[in-house]
Amino acid sequence: MPKYIFVTGGVVSSLGKGIASASIGKILESMGLKINIIKCDPYINVDPGTMNPFQHGEVYVTKDGAETDLDLGHYERYTNAVLTRDNNITTGKIYYSVITKERKGEYLGKTVQIIPHITDEIKNNIKKVAYNKRVDIIIVEIGGTVGDIESLPFLEAIRQMKLELGRGYAINIHLTLVPYIKSAGEIKTKPTQHSVGRLREIGISPDIILCRSERKLTKEARDKIALFCNVDREAVVPAIDVKSIYEVPIALRKEGLDRLIVRLFNLKCYDSDLSGWENKVLKKINHYSKDVKIAVVGKYIALQDAYKSIYEALFHSAIANDSKLVIKKIDSEDIEKNGVAKYLKDVQGILVPGGFGDRGIEGKIIAIQYARKNKIPFLGICLGMQTAVIEFSRNVCGFRNANSTEFNKKTKHPVISLLEEQQKVIDKGATMRLGAYECKIKKDTKAYNSYRREVILERHRHRYEFNNEYRSVLEEKGLIFSGFYLEGNLVEIVELKDHPWFVACQFHPEFKSKPDNPHPLFKNFIKSAIIV
Repeated sequence: MPKYIFVTGGVVSSLGKGIASASIGKILESMGLKINIIKCDPYINVDPGTMNPFQHGEVYVTKDGAETDLDLGHYERYTNAVLTRDNNITTGKIYYSVITKERKGEYLGKTVQIIPHITDEIKNNIKKVAYNKRVDIIIVEIGGTVGDIESLPFLEAIRQMKLELGRGYAINIHLTLVPYIKSAGEIKTKPTQHSVGRLREIGISPDIILCRSERKLTKEARDKIALFCNVDREAVVPAIDVKSIYEVPIALRKEGLDRLIVRLFNLKCYDSDLSGWENKVLKKINHYSKDVKIAVVGKYIALQDAYKSIYEALFHSAIANDSKLVIKKIDSEDIEKNGVAKYLKDVQGILVPGGFGDRGIEGKIIAIQYARKNKIPFLGICLGMQTAVIEFSRNVCGFRNANSTEFNKKTKHPVISLLEEQQKVIDKGATMRLGAYECKIKKDTKAYNSYRREVILERHRHRYEFNNEYRSVLEEKGLIFSGFYLEGNLVEIVELKDHPWFVACQFHPEFKSKPDNPHPLFKNFIKSAIIV
């Protein structure tokens, strides 16, 4: 039977439960244990697929096509866990399932209630991951902050699970804030005491308290937290701010978190060994010979988390190329208003990411034209590929009104259009082309030189595709179609031959990049940016 680590958070949101959970997973894997990680999100949406990126941030897509919380991206970047739609549990998903069962009469006339029906459904969804995969430890992150109304059913469910599983099979790690008050010149433990108090009111006593702080915890502070939160002093684990999120596993191990978990679970395993992570990632982060400046021209630049996987994939590839990454974030609407040169004249590479809707599209097209004409290395992703096709059609092929039917349904040249099977789709949730699809790559292309193989598997999240009616004429003008989904005869990758590095793909390569194994497209993009 697998053991469970339940990760909760208190005081404030955005403390880094996702990074902490991923780091714990990394530490446990380094001890020879097989792990899996679940994220429980309290919002009522079934999944984040229909949410605005400004509200939710990035939607991370799993191999099996689930639209999930961005924390699953952290889990996959840090660990070897294979994640599916079962790894993201939302309130909406739980209620949808319970109500469907009630309509079918599966509750045999009973009054359907939060306890036991909702909490049982949560527990069954958590246990499903254990049934489907042979793992030693399952880490369950509960989204939100202790005290939030919407997360109460999840907390009640893990309280019940901890009781049912018994000692040695389930522990709670509570991440909390220990703020430093500058005017007083000291750190304060009271918020942590109150947060743990709220958790204990629910019936959960933390086994380990992770104390997020910008300053080192004093002995007095740790003793105080241990005393008033009813834990051993060694179970008060400092989580001091670090320069890079990839330092967190090393920092937590140095504070003895690995030994604590081993003791609480009575595990027989190897000592943690993160030397590979240190050598491949941390040493390279702090030692570089050059800078590389990349412009990311997007629609949701104002929110850091909207392009989380993009930024991380660029960072991974800069490390691999012995470089310090400098990202210049540019709102495509600013290019429309103020012109392109002032924003892009000092960059070494230009990346245009995905998105939806017509806002800022012309700014993206102008940026792509600038990259093409000035021979600046360019990488287009999803909508970035579609706008690259539109730019080429307008400015090289002479189709002045070329567009996507997403932005102009009556365009004379719909070089990007809705697939026939998508035209009758009414529901917006989980109806796009989602998940991993095969792509066949032509030899003697930039794409093939990156992957070094003919068949790849990449993840998708889009509804519109390249219109094959325009393939021959665009090829005649010099656009290379280097990747295809053969089963659907769909274009996956386009590129330019007479350009240092101009590649655009319909899929999302950023979802498969790891700090110790950067994605080949990003890696070659950064390499070309450095050379040029």
